[in-house]
Amino acid sequence: MKILVPVKRVPDPTQKTKIKDNHIDLTGASWIVNTFDEYAVETALRLIENGADGSKHGEIVVVSIGPDDAAKEIRTTLAMGADRAIHVVANDSEIDSLTVVKILKAIVESEKPDLVIMGKQAVDGDANQVGQMLAGKLGWPQATFAATIELDSANKKLTVGREVDGGVEYKQVPLNSVITVDLRIVAPKSVKNGVTPDSHNYSGEGARLPSLKGIMAAKKKPLEQKKLADFGAEPKPAIEEKSVALPPPRAAGQFVSDVPTLVKKLADEAKAL
Repeated sequence: MKILVPVKRVPDPTQKTKIKDNHIDLTGASWIVNTFDEYAVETALRLIENGADGSKHGEIVVVSIGPDDAAKEIRTTLAMGADRAIHVVANDSEIDSLTVVKILKAIVESEKPDLVIMGKQAVDGDANQVGQMLAGKLGWPQATFAATIELDSANKKLTVGREVDGGVEYKQVPLNSVITVDLRIVAPKSVKNGVTPDSHNYSGEGARLPSLKGIMAAKKKPLEQKKLADFGAEPKPAIEEKSVALPPPRAAGQFVSDVPTLVKKLADEAKAL
């Protein structure tokens, strides 16, 4: 099985956001692999490996669109276990979801993967658009917000569990398809491939950390550089960021002595009842 995993580098969300000249100031920002994309790499690895002995039965190709120094985050995914990577060099200001989808569609048509797995959204923009748009452009089935994935014994279809308001919804999709993953996909038994023994438990603490051996191996793995023009894309995003502003500070709260007073204030002053 060949799996394509798009990943994005994002500013570390644990850092305090700074606004300068009506835009987010990323000077001195620390960059990491988007958390949901890291989970997508982990999901792809669990689908093609025997978790008990570490043997692999497929290929994982990582694709990232970003500036030159995004290569560091791409190498992180190779150190996790991905086999090779494609780096489309572009500044973040030159691309939007439409541009990303155009590039990914061209890469999918060239690489011909059995499956595309990606994070449900990037934690910087939180747009949650690319997976759905890519499936539409490719004409492929899609299953979004995957919490569990099970590959059938014939490697022909996947059963995807999605958490919804009423419980868990299950969708069955064939290969080829696009799947976006949620945070619960990295639970110990969320991914089943028919090869890893049922008795095997993955760590439930998130995606695997690169080992020293993986970090050293990543330096020798293929990382192909491309440009926007190689895919017929131009640095002219349809969506332009005009300005960014922090929300106004919240008004101070009030203390009440008892429940009847609270109910009265909610009804008379807050108009919440």
